[in-house]
Amino acid sequence: MPELPEVETVRRGLEPAMTGVVIAQADVNRPDLRWPFPRDMAARLTGQRIERLRRRSKYILADLSSGETLLIHLGMSGRMMVSGDPLGQFVHTHPAPEKHDHVVFHMQNGTRITFNDPRRFGAMDLMQTATAAKHKLLAVLGPEPLGNDFHEDHLIAAFKGKMTPIKSALLDQRIVAGLGNIYVCEALYRAKIRPTRKAGRISATRVATLVPIIREVLTDAIKAGGSSLRDFRQADGELGYFQHSFDVYGREGAPCKTPDCPGVIGRIVQSGRSSFFCAQCQR
Repeated sequence: MPELPEVETVRRGLEPAMTGVVIAQADVNRPDLRWPFPRDMAARLTGQRIERLRRRSKYILADLSSGETLLIHLGMSGRMMVSGDPLGQFVHTHPAPEKHDHVVFHMQNGTRITFNDPRRFGAMDLMQTATAAKHKLLAVLGPEPLGNDFHEDHLIAAFKGKMTPIKSALLDQRIVAGLGNIYVCEALYRAKIRPTRKAGRISATRVATLVPIIREVLTDAIKAGGSSLRDFRQADGELGYFQHSFDVYGREGAPCKTPDCPGVIGRIVQSGRSSFFCAQCQR
């Protein structure tokens, strides 16, 4: 499932084609994805200008001139593709419709934004912009890891007394929003903290070092266009490239990248997810 860097990459790819542009026509080609689409979604979107395109955790939020906000979640295999718009030095013409093109935005500037989702784990919803932060999916989220509310004091307080593994704690969206399995593994490696360590038993000094490291990992991944492992594509159809820079994720049995470290990358399963780490470096 796309994590924060992938969703932010998609948002940035959509922004030139959508922000400030009117949705001339919205086509909704099925009644639901993960859950039913909101009532009269096509009619409520058609004719509206997208005033702002933003991200909250792993959700893309499009604020509309109607005073509503469209929430978009990509799910396991969802992709939002731009066509008919100059992207860089190329113009991507409109492709032929595909079986899993579930929602299509025909923009007034001639571009077309297609939401394609073969597995149908994605989702869309409409809500009032003024109260969007209270939406059931957004109200429970912790601070953005790249925002000012995510700082050393917050993370130290969140981990205090917590006896769950630090890997699980960082995946808790109530503590920090948008982190997923890949980037938690990478951040813990850079911080030299073993994923099985109890969050509440790690010194405040070591916990504090995680904040800039998490930001660094996410920023590096965004610069690389995210990670493409299975289904992820950027809005122009290109792959992300951060997977070529993984230090631990997916590298089971490979040598540790830390200079002079004799260790190899191991893998364990925590709460049904693979954790990759170096037992020599990470304590």
